[in-house]
Amino acid sequence: MKLMKLKKNREFANVYRNGAYHADKILVVYVLKNKRDRSYFGFAVGKKVGGSVIRSRVTRLLREAVRTNANAVRPGFDIVVLARAGAGSGRLEQIERSYLRLVKKSRAAAGRAD
Repeated sequence: MKLMKLKKNREFANVYRNGAYHADKILVVYVLKNKRDRSYFGFAVGKKVGGSVIRSRVTRLLREAVRTNANAVRPGFDIVVLARAGAGSGRLEQIERSYLRLVKKSRAAAGRAD
């Protein structure tokens, strides 16, 4: 399944400004309800995570964690997944577990009513 991505700076800013967030040692997940029939995802990895090679790897891991667990999120949300410094040494399983836990904490988890 192809992920629908947030791409523009104003889309990210809107989620940061108006959305709720949940965090742990590895990730921060911002969630904002949208008026569309699909969920859109954005990924952010700052320089504190590491050099460009590490940041690229973490971005790929984030995309893979979200792609393989796309059914964990109900349609109609904008979600930004932000990597913290601890994500640089993380493995896919750790990132996936963290992502699922944070999505479940938010109201975007599938199988949960508003």
